[in-house]
Amino acid sequence: MPQRDDPHVGVPRHVAIIMDGNGRWAGQRGMPRTFGHHKGVEAVRRIVRHAGERSIRTLTLFAFSRENWGRPKSEISELMSILRRFIRSDLGELVEAGVNIRVIGCRDELDPDLLQMIEDAEQRTRHNTRLRLVLAFNYGGRDEIVRAARRMAEAAASGELDPATIDEACFASYLDTGAWGDPDLVIRTSGEKRISNFLLWQSAYAEYVFPAVLWPDFGEDEFDKALAEYAKRERRFGTVPESIVES
Repeated sequence: MPQRDDPHVGVPRHVAIIMDGNGRWAGQRGMPRTFGHHKGVEAVRRIVRHAGERSIRTLTLFAFSRENWGRPKSEISELMSILRRFIRSDLGELVEAGVNIRVIGCRDELDPDLLQMIEDAEQRTRHNTRLRLVLAFNYGGRDEIVRAARRMAEAAASGELDPATIDEACFASYLDTGAWGDPDLVIRTSGEKRISNFLLWQSAYAEYVFPAVLWPDFGEDEFDKALAEYAKRERRFGTVPESIVES
């Protein structure tokens, strides 16, 4: 459920980012799409560090969608390799920085070695509290909702869950993100204005910002501009300002 205690929002607790534009960034330079993905990892490192400095509690990055399996096999293979290299090369630094790593999405299609790396990274950082870094990998919002509904049905069939007790909070607890709060701010880079099946349930009351910059060029200044835009918003969660109510 949305956080309602501070309608004048200030600093968001949870920022989610659709990292869009790697392929176009590479194409503009006459390079293959995979080159853009590698440069995108550099942007990930910048933003993870900066989010921690800005007291963001949770940063969720849309790294690989369920729909991305339709891309060329060579590109998919490279994306999987990039995640492997990121975990190998950056995990030690993330541990030292107090980053708690979580990966959401369907894990059934992932190679066993990659799955083991993900589980090891989650285990090594489980006690870290400075920043929760959530990687949405092989993730789709509709798929997440279907998987949550299936788990609830199984729990009800086994007698563990009384259907009469199901409400929004109960349903949310079965989602991949059930252990932490919904995003306050969703950023999509590249200027595209779509949510692309990302955190469909969780983003019901999120604020959106759509910077035109492509993801490999997204840096600290662009992140701060998005935070400044968010700080101007008044989150109403379906209500109206008190001045209107009183009139």
